[in-house]
Amino acid sequence: MSSLPPHGAPGVPSLFRRFLAWIGFPNSATSENPNNDAKHQKVPSNESRSGGRRHPRTSRNPKPKSAAPTTAKSRPQRTTPSVSNTPAVHAEMITEQPALLALCDHLARHPRIALDTEADSLHCYFEKLCLIQISSPEAHFLVDPLAPLDLSPLFAVLKGKTVIIHGCDYDLRLLRKAGWINPENIFDTGVAARLVGLREFGLAALLHHHFGLVLAKASQKANWAIRPLPPQMLDYAVNDTAHLLALADQLEQQLTRLGRTDWFRQSCDRLIRNSAIVRERDPDSLWRISGHADLSQRGMAILRALWHWRESEAQAVDRPTFHILNNDSLLEAAHRLDQHGKAEPRNLRGSRLERFQSAAQDALAIPQADWPKLIRRARQKAIPDYEDRFRLFRDRRDKSAAQYALDPTLIAPKATLESLARQDPEAVESLLPWQRVALGITPSVSSPDEKEAPVENTTTPDLDVTVELPPESTSG
Repeated sequence: MSSLPPHGAPGVPSLFRRFLAWIGFPNSATSENPNNDAKHQKVPSNESRSGGRRHPRTSRNPKPKSAAPTTAKSRPQRTTPSVSNTPAVHAEMITEQPALLALCDHLARHPRIALDTEADSLHCYFEKLCLIQISSPEAHFLVDPLAPLDLSPLFAVLKGKTVIIHGCDYDLRLLRKAGWINPENIFDTGVAARLVGLREFGLAALLHHHFGLVLAKASQKANWAIRPLPPQMLDYAVNDTAHLLALADQLEQQLTRLGRTDWFRQSCDRLIRNSAIVRERDPDSLWRISGHADLSQRGMAILRALWHWRESEAQAVDRPTFHILNNDSLLEAAHRLDQHGKAEPRNLRGSRLERFQSAAQDALAIPQADWPKLIRRARQKAIPDYEDRFRLFRDRRDKSAAQYALDPTLIAPKATLESLARQDPEAVESLLPWQRVALGITPSVSSPDEKEAPVENTTTPDLDVTVELPPESTSG
């Protein structure tokens, strides 16, 4: 096909040339500007391209083949680079025991280290600790727990050190399962950021706020169990700890300046205690997925049986349950079996479909006496002056939050205020000493640790801190 005549030539109207340029016709101009080179081209909006209507063969958000560099004011792209504006960081991968012991010798010289983990629970049934990232003031390391390593020397060398982690709850639970059962001094940078009044406390936001670094999250949902890990994922992993030591130093200075170091220590100690608590759900509630209450009792019995079948299938191949059958398909199968006595999910084939049909027939044979009951929440009894008490606690919380420039939910979320208004003793015990004072509740010692940790700078003006709970007749 011959190229088009020059811009403005007879027979090729300007509007028609724009249309040809829009659909990618060669040598067609995209603007009437004579200096229309690729560096200055602008992709018009869908409305300007076709008078408010999209071409039937184009997507709603067409992407040019070569887009101009993103500027601060341009719309961010959906795809995120592995790391942006962050200098390359070298990290040593530890896969053999001698290298791990050398790492332990290195860490022994440093009182503070940064640590993070990566796990796989999205691509498998059995959760796996897949990577431990460690940074000292001198070097960065990636420890491979999937390699044949004895991690006990690593956990032993952490004793007595300050371990800096961002959002430590999940990491501590993973590491406890791997053998680190007695973490002592944790510095959670996420908690520290909230206590100094920062409202955006994700790691990427904090690194950008303090150092101007931009970290991408392209590998957040990646499969960390694959080996070898690609360079993009390695870069992502090491950058999770490479800047934590410097970040912790800055946050610690701010905590000290604000007089909130004890608040911070109380919060981190609670995270350590909570990480040791094994969260077990009621076996009778596990199968009650969203939508189960819309089924009949017989349908719920079938759903329960199919849910257990799906669990056994997922465990056998170490795949997440939604890879076997998602919840919507499971509910639909239970409904069809209940109403019509048969069901054949479309994505089941071969021997797995045969096992499903066998489980379905067993489910249809469940006697009525074994059908599950629909669980209904008991209606709570009305509590005198509940609303007044709730408003009083909320007002005290909000007043303290404004005084300290904190997120009110950091002092007490709504659920805690509701429990306090119901006069639940557990609600008071769940609060840290500094939170109790901010709410106007007399601090009570609930553990030996708290007796040794006096509250710093928690006096809130005009709050009654001498009563355990507000008077029942308070009008707010």
